[in-house]
Amino acid sequence: MKQLEVSEAAAPRSQQIGAVGTLSPAFVVVTGAFIACLIVANIIAVKLVSIGGLILPAAVIVFPLSYLFGDVLTEVYGFARARLVIWLGFACNALVVLAILAAGALPGAPFWTGGDQAAYDRILGFTPRLLLASFLAYLIGEFVNSYVLARLKVATRGRLLWLRTISSTLAGEGLDSLVFITIVFYGTPDLGTIIVTQWLFKSAYEVIATPLTYLIVGWLKRVEGVDHFDYHTDFNPVAVQKGL
Repeated sequence: MKQLEVSEAAAPRSQQIGAVGTLSPAFVVVTGAFIACLIVANIIAVKLVSIGGLILPAAVIVFPLSYLFGDVLTEVYGFARARLVIWLGFACNALVVLAILAAGALPGAPFWTGGDQAAYDRILGFTPRLLLASFLAYLIGEFVNSYVLARLKVATRGRLLWLRTISSTLAGEGLDSLVFITIVFYGTPDLGTIIVTQWLFKSAYEVIATPLTYLIVGWLKRVEGVDHFDYHTDFNPVAVQKGL
């Protein structure tokens, strides 16, 4: 991907690239929150809820927060750190899925009836199609979200945080909804309406949560002394960058 033609010296003095060579307690906390939101969202997504007349998976109450924390990670620590957390989230989610599948396959206790197993499978069971959709949508959506925010930060010289977070979320959540719903509900009538509804709902969530994003980002930059700009970053999603 072609780098934006913006020099590092063009950034205001207070916004020069900070050191991100250590894993601070604050970074670990934000990473934990990101992964927790991701895993919880995947578990509760099986329930459909009605919000304002819209039928949506229950995951919408928490999944958009993963984008909020993803924005925070990219904004403060940069794309390379966010990339590390995105892959860590993917690995943790895969581990949870494997554990759930393994537990479901184990023989039940004598009092564990067929009805109990059916309930377990109904709530926690995963079909290959659902797993493919979930993992693929997550990776595409999160990496696009982080990439757009990082590039816009350089282009705006660190200004207009609200514009960067909302723009990146519109792109990331849009692709996430498009990929996931298309794979899972392919052939369903009104597929486009379902995609747009989820996309707009998740994006509206980000807009409403913008003040919270400002508070977290501002606090982290003060306590960490870090405000990373991705001038020379390799945006390859599978690149390994030393010094993290």
